[in-house]
Amino acid sequence: MESNFLTAVFLPLALFVIMFGMGLGLTPRDFLRVWVEPKAMLLGLGAQLVVLPILGFLLAQVFPLSPELAIGVMILAACPGGPTSNSIVYLIRGNVALSISLTAISSLVTVFTIPLIVNFATQQFAGTAVALELPFGTTVVQIAAITIVPVALGMTVYHFAPELAARIEKSVKWLSLAFLGLIIVGLLAKERENLPGFFAQVGAVTLALNLLAMGLGYGLAQVARLSDASAKSISVEVGIQNGTLAIAVASTLLNEPTMAIPAAIYSLLMFVTSGAFAWILSRGDRAVT
Repeated sequence: MESNFLTAVFLPLALFVIMFGMGLGLTPRDFLRVWVEPKAMLLGLGAQLVVLPILGFLLAQVFPLSPELAIGVMILAACPGGPTSNSIVYLIRGNVALSISLTAISSLVTVFTIPLIVNFATQQFAGTAVALELPFGTTVVQIAAITIVPVALGMTVYHFAPELAARIEKSVKWLSLAFLGLIIVGLLAKERENLPGFFAQVGAVTLALNLLAMGLGYGLAQVARLSDASAKSISVEVGIQNGTLAIAVASTLLNEPTMAIPAAIYSLLMFVTSGAFAWILSRGDRAVT
């Protein structure tokens, strides 16, 4: 896939809008919740920042992927949860405050961890002879510009005009889904002839990443004896990644849109799996009551 207006201009703009919308519902307290719920926060962050990249690496080794697609899987695994995960947690009656806090804090931390994980992946799958890497300092600034800056702007609006922020947030949520849909359609449309092949190559690995991550997150929370609401939140936060950011890293920062294919396919599958997850949990809740 060749880089074009969609990936070079529209994608960063769309991500900016999405992250701005996330900031409209955040307060500084959300970043301090680790001190209020340290057990749940540390478990969620550990699963998302450590367990998920390891899982992504193992799956990229097991499945027969080209170097570009294997790196794409690692980019996806390195990304934090996004606004979609917060919405899903709300629908399944999870701990929304915990979900928002995990998204917020992981979005800060992954600004620094994404370059490290991506460069590790390129060395493992593409070989050290390939001149493909993310300069750490430059990449940190670039990712911060399209994630932290818009979140901070959204938080500023929320602080000074909470009623306005609440009205804007409703519209931005739908706009975010529309943007993500357009990005996925645009990326896949350029490779429509290869689309069946892409599904055949990365459909199974991205589905495995999604399901195993949600299962591991839920299982770890149960072992730690967290509340059911917190277990739901951690499961979704670990299992649902910010696909838009993954596509931006691959297509814009690395200028390798082929590496965005796993994130694009994943972003389609995650709505199906998260819907099924919500349905299963809702049936369980009704059975308990």
